Amino acid sequence: MEDLRTELAESLDRAEWEWLIPHAMRDALVVVAPQLDILDVGVAIANDNVSAVQHWIGEALIAKPSTNQLSDWNSDRARQFNTLIVQPYVLVQELSVA
Repeated sequence: MEDLRTELAESLDRAEWEWLIPHAMRDALVVVAPQLDILDVGVAIANDNVSAVQHWIGEALIAKPSTNQLSDWNSDRARQFNTLIVQPYVLVQELSVA
């Protein structure tokens, strides 16, 4: 599991909304709440940790982007996100706007 976490940590990146739009269009984005570690979520998804993932979904800590979020992000295409690809998903965590 530590190897997987290391591998995922190496693929953690920052992206602008503009670059994420194609993934949103194929319904592959998963929004990770700021209080979660995006790497923890990625490891849980990659390892098929159903109980952890279902808990986060139930607590609305991970979810598909809402219509309001998509609208906000489309109006600011330079908005920044931490991103992590865990096929077939792209996990995104919105960075704070200064």
